[in-house]
Amino acid sequence: MLELKHIGYSVFDGEKTIEILHDINLTIDERFVAITGPNGGGKSTLAKIIAGILTPTSGTILLDGEDITELSITERAQKGISFAFQQPVRFKGITVHDLLSLAAGKNMSVSEACSYLSEVGLCAKDYINREVNASLSGGELKRIEIATVMIRGTKLSVFDEPEAGIDLWSFQNLIQVFENMDKKLGGSILIISHQERILKIADIIVVVANGTVTDTGTPEEILPKMLGQNNGPCSALTDKLK
Repeated sequence: MLELKHIGYSVFDGEKTIEILHDINLTIDERFVAITGPNGGGKSTLAKIIAGILTPTSGTILLDGEDITELSITERAQKGISFAFQQPVRFKGITVHDLLSLAAGKNMSVSEACSYLSEVGLCAKDYINREVNASLSGGELKRIEIATVMIRGTKLSVFDEPEAGIDLWSFQNLIQVFENMDKKLGGSILIISHQERILKIADIIVVVANGTVTDTGTPEEILPKMLGQNNGPCSALTDKLK
């Protein structure tokens, strides 16, 4: 279980201090949690704070009761938190097989690695020896990155807008991948997303706007409010969700 207590985050732009997050209080113990809200509301900043990329300027983060507020991204990964970037990193000279083996912490057999590629909808024989470089599309990279998260099987898997920059076909397959992850992984999945189809399959939706949590509930409770709202903190989402 992840607990965020009174989390705040501010930056200094050279002239004044800008508050990005304010008094975030959130407990994540459901299997599938989606965080949504208008652009610039603080969603990605919150995801990076959870992963350890950023350190909050105030508040406490607890993972299964342990204070991890000051831990780095590497230390949090060791504790059981995975993070998938909005734009996956490319690695020239490293093959897909190499990357999956690194995620597993061992030299995976080809058959083991191929089974995970199949899980994310990739034809294993076409990808296992390819380099993780610019020859791969955004959708391919996203699915390979998801495969590495599945291999790790961590307590909490965080995805920052996984739909960003991918084509419709890849997005349709992405939905199926997340549904399968939800069924098979023992930990929690946390996804930052604007997409209605992703929000619909979540157990809980958390709305973040103006740097704070403005609403929390099931998709049945939250989506009608968002889709019917023409102004206010969620209005920027309306076109994206329809």
